[in-house]
Amino acid sequence: MFNFYTMKKDVVIIGGGVVGLATAYRLLQERPGLSLTLVEKEGDVAKHQTGHNSGVIHSGIYYRPGSLRANNCITGYKELLDFCESEDIPFEICGKLIVATSEKDIPSMEKILQNGLQNGLNGIRRISKEEALEREPHINVKEAILVPQAGIIDYTAVSLKYAEKIRALGGEICFHFKVERIIRTTEEIILRATDSKEMSGRILINCAGLYSDKVAQMTGMPLPPLQIIPFRGEYYDLKPEKQYLVRHLVYPVPNPDFPFLGVHFTRMIGGGIEAGPNAVLAFKREGYSRWDFDARELTETILFPGFRRLAAKHWQYGLGELHRSFSSAAFVRALRHLIPEINEEDLVRGGAGVRAMATDNLGNMSDDFLIFADNQIVNVCNAPSPAATASLAIGKSIAEKALAIL
Repeated sequence: MFNFYTMKKDVVIIGGGVVGLATAYRLLQERPGLSLTLVEKEGDVAKHQTGHNSGVIHSGIYYRPGSLRANNCITGYKELLDFCESEDIPFEICGKLIVATSEKDIPSMEKILQNGLQNGLNGIRRISKEEALEREPHINVKEAILVPQAGIIDYTAVSLKYAEKIRALGGEICFHFKVERIIRTTEEIILRATDSKEMSGRILINCAGLYSDKVAQMTGMPLPPLQIIPFRGEYYDLKPEKQYLVRHLVYPVPNPDFPFLGVHFTRMIGGGIEAGPNAVLAFKREGYSRWDFDARELTETILFPGFRRLAAKHWQYGLGELHRSFSSAAFVRALRHLIPEINEEDLVRGGAGVRAMATDNLGNMSDDFLIFADNQIVNVCNAPSPAATASLAIGKSIAEKALAIL
């Protein structure tokens, strides 16, 4: 039974999602014998963003060439597949279509294609309406991009395997440890949990996801003004008798003004097809239901200048997303842009996830990983999609920063 850690660790990591776990695994690979403990407030790994995502293996086609997202996705993609093959974790490279449903989508679609080519993706190409319909006969399409690299996987299974590897390499994972306070001295970083448990380390790595900004504030590290804004993404499941409508992964051309990919259709590695997600403000950071509400967290969001500026610019879009959250008919209308045959009775309400979107005081949502380090602490303040796909690459990058100051 865990009570109190008296021995100072070399490294303590906060957060048992896929990024925190991959970072711990990479550190122990790079420095065998390192004393390392990962703390997680829940009773198991992958309970929040990692365990609520749609399980897509991303190719890297969307991300700005030269960005951390692009570079880590391209590298991490191959590392993930190699890891899963060696550890017998099921995955499938089923391919994806990014579909232009009207002529106005074509310029944005071409820009996405050029991003992918600059990122070194082989085999991606524009395909005609006729070829797209051969692959997905039920879609509404003018043209499309074929992305053969895209696939599906269960990231909870990946996370559990990372945890197994961490323990095999001598690392520890401590559950039910919710950090309440961080005390920094010249010699160590002390973590104090809500139930008075404590732990200390020479180096602290913050991979706290939806609470990464809160933990970063506890560390006292000077950082640019930013706050996590939680956006819930809700899914519907396609009923079994209608799953013939989707063969692979089908995505729209996304709105270039937002860091979301739009409602789409995703085959799942365990069977079934998800439709969604939307992107609606969550009234609680871990608010997976429309009815989840935390007055303090919602007030913090509303009072944040960056959120007010974001809302002022995009209030119409936000109201539309909120409407789709409560109206299945409105959600179905969005899905019909891709597959006109979809009807409300073809769907059942499914699960939901919450995205942690780091936003600055001006209302700009970060479109890249944000990692800050000093001589004792590494704060991972933004790790958006494709963090799961790129987890081994991101984990290596974070590990290198930590080892450089150890």
